[in-house]
Amino acid sequence: MKIKEKLQERLVYLAKKQIGKPYEYGAKLSKAPKIFDCSSFIQYIFKKIGIDLPRTTIEQAHIGKAINLKNNKLRIGDLMFFRGTVGRYNPEFPQGVGHVVMYMGDNKIIHAKWRKNKDGSDDGEIREESLGKSLKRKDLVIIKRILR
Repeated sequence: MKIKEKLQERLVYLAKKQIGKPYEYGAKLSKAPKIFDCSSFIQYIFKKIGIDLPRTTIEQAHIGKAINLKNNKLRIGDLMFFRGTVGRYNPEFPQGVGHVVMYMGDNKIIHAKWRKNKDGSDDGEIREESLGKSLKRKDLVIIKRILR
């Protein structure tokens, strides 16, 4: 098995271990692995395989190689960045970046997902979901490949 494949396998293993852990907006890496937000979750699992990523989604969106799905297939570990209800903006991403998910293979993604409850409170958790919905979202900003 190649080194990249071993890293991909480890990344998926580490990500799946976090399923069900609670979401908290702005959760820093120091709260991991008990609590995450979307970017601290990604930062945490990549750090565990020896790759340091920045803290925020917009900073993470600057790392790696941009992937065009017309010419490439998604690979395990690819990161998909979306606009968010709360996002950060800069000249490279004037539309803003507020959420990140990781592709796990087998048409699955994993992310720290926030939700608003009927009573007005908010919460969320680390969840595995189907890739299909994410690819159809109109708020997809960019896809980045970290593991080459």
